[in-house]
Amino acid sequence: MSTMTEVRKFLRLPSVIEIVGIQRTAIYDRIKKGTFPAPISLGPRAVVWDSTAIAAWQEQIIADARTPSAKN
Repeated sequence: MSTMTEVRKFLRLPSVIEIVGIQRTAIYDRIKKGTFPAPISLGPRAVVWDSTAIAAWQEQIIADARTPSAKN
């Protein structure tokens, strides 16, 4: 456990798209499937994503890609 607290940032959709490299439709499809962090509502027309949740999702994707699949 780190002694430094990671700064959380709220990310809007264009930033999330740029960071993860997938488009809006794919992001919302993955949210529906439960495989992508859900947005946080700030109001009736404003949603954001937690930067630490996005970073954790990226780390999981990398770990999964590096783990030999059970199919082999």
